[in-house]
Amino acid sequence: MDTLWVAALGLVSYEDALALQHRLRDARQAGEIPDTLLLLEHPPVYTRGRRSTPEELPMPASFYTGQGIEIVDVDRGGRVTYHGPGQLVGYPIMAIGDIIGYLRTIERAIIAALAQEGIEAHGGGDRPTGVWAPGGKIASIGVHVSRRVTTHGFAVNVDNDLEPFEWIVPCGLPGVAMTSVARERGRGDNVDRVRARIAEHFAAAFEREARPRAPDQLREALATVFAG
Repeated sequence: MDTLWVAALGLVSYEDALALQHRLRDARQAGEIPDTLLLLEHPPVYTRGRRSTPEELPMPASFYTGQGIEIVDVDRGGRVTYHGPGQLVGYPIMAIGDIIGYLRTIERAIIAALAQEGIEAHGGGDRPTGVWAPGGKIASIGVHVSRRVTTHGFAVNVDNDLEPFEWIVPCGLPGVAMTSVARERGRGDNVDRVRARIAEHFAAAFEREARPRAPDQLREALATVFAG
């Protein structure tokens, strides 16, 4: 069975996480590291995908700045979305073939993890890519593929503040309701527990053997790859 490195990184700025993804992507394209899954949280940030339109952020830029939310344009697919503390973000750096199959496999992994939380969720079908729970959209997916290796990934609302979604048109879906694990279960939740479930089911869905990697182990691996 192929290996999947899994690294839990805690709270990481969007800029730093993007730079790390690019370094890991280059190493994966060179065959120097196995497939890798980064699991982390971000400070408040809106990210605009390649298909985003100005209308998806209807407030003046000064409003978002006043809320302490950064706005970043990114090269992933999809539209605008929000990331913030308490939301679990996953960045798989993986060599793939079929992009649609890849997206649906991510959906299945998230659905299986949510089922363990007692949440009946679904995705795919005639809906845009993502995962829906009874109360609304609970996970978003947007990826970029370069030379068959992925960056960007998915975000699962766990314990995060949902109000910032009300100040945008999330995922380009007017009127969409956003929900979270905490809202669906009616109480606060533990991001650490959901992170462990996502890691387990992601590895199983892609038929990989998960191997934890600490941040310093990732840095050491990259230093070795790019030495000189």
